[in-house]
Parts: sequence; structure tokens; C-alpha cells
Amino acid sequence: MPSALTSAYPAGDWRPLSHNRPGVVGLIIAEACLLGTFVVAYLFYIGKSLNGPYPKDVLGVPVVNTVCLLASSVTVGLAVRALRQGNRRLVGTWLPVTVLLGLAFLAGTAREWYGLIVDHGLTIGTNLFGTTFYSLVGFHAFHVTIGVVMLTLLTAFAWSGALRPTHAEHAELVSWYWHFVDGVWIVVLTVVYIIGR
Repeated sequence: MPSALTSAYPAGDWRPLSHNRPGVVGLIIAEACLLGTFVVAYLFYIGKSLNGPYPKDVLGVPVVNTVCLLASSVTVGLAVRALRQGNRRLVGTWLPVTVLLGLAFLAGTAREWYGLIVDHGLTIGTNLFGTTFYSLVGFHAFHVTIGVVMLTLLTAFAWSGALRPTHAEHAELVSWYWHFVDGVWIVVLTVVYIIGR
């Protein structure tokens, strides 16, 4: 006589849970805690620099950077959806667009840093603001760089035909990381460029 469990899950329909999802969730939680430390340090030291330059003197709101990063969350989502649907042409379009938007964000950050260092003399050793600013924004940019590398690999696999709908879960997990990086940027934007000024 079949048990209730076997009748609820007929043979062939049962699949073990993927270990990838909890692993990525754990990674994101660990990274969020680490980035949270930088955020708390930045908030703690706001206004405690003994000498300039100060945030209000040198920081502007990075609107273009923000638009690029938030738009990239949309494009990576469209790429994953296209992969699930088996539309390789759209996957091969949306993934490189996401990479380009990520690179545009990094280029904007590099331009900002160049201006801060060359025009305003703000380095990581100038004052508490410089130390906490470069640590927090730099750590976020490092995460964006990792995301861009992963997305570039996915793009190469998509263009070579190696990325198939059966790999959709892996692409989705990369997109989770990318959405996390974008969410962290909202926190950084609020703390550094809005509250911290």
C-alpha cells in the first residue's frame, strides 16, 4: 500500500533541492555583513575629520552611475528570463548590455576618484573622510568588478552557444549577486552622497 508521501510525489517528479541557492544566499549575507561594517564606520566618522576637504566640498550625487547600475539590474533580469525561455538571441543581447552598464559604472567611479585625488587632493590618507570614503566606495566597486567578470563569462558562454536553458539556475544565481551589488549601491548612495554631505 503506497504511503501518503509517495502518492503526493509520484516517481519521476521528485527532485532534490539545489545546494547552489542556499550557498549564494549565505555568500550574500556574509558580504552584506562585511559591507555593513564599512557603512557603520562611515556613519560613525561623518563630520569627525579635523581637516578638509570635506564631503560637502567635493562630492556630487553620481546620477549617471546610479542610472547605469539600476538599469543593469533590469537587463540582467531580462537576460535570465530569455535564457529560461530558450531565446539565445536575447540572452546574447541583454548580457553584454549588462556588462557595458557595469563597466560604465566603474568608469564613472574612476573618473570621480581621479577628480577627487588630482583636483582636490583627497586620498585615503588625507583625513577620516578620505579613509572611510575610499574604503566603502572602493569595496563596493570591487564587488561590481567581480560581478562584471562573472557576467562577461556568461556573455562569452552565451555567444559560443555553451549557455543553454539548463544553465538558467546558474545565470539566475549570478543575477542574484548582481542585484545584491545594486542594492548595496542604494545604501552607499544614501549614506555617502546624501546623508554624508
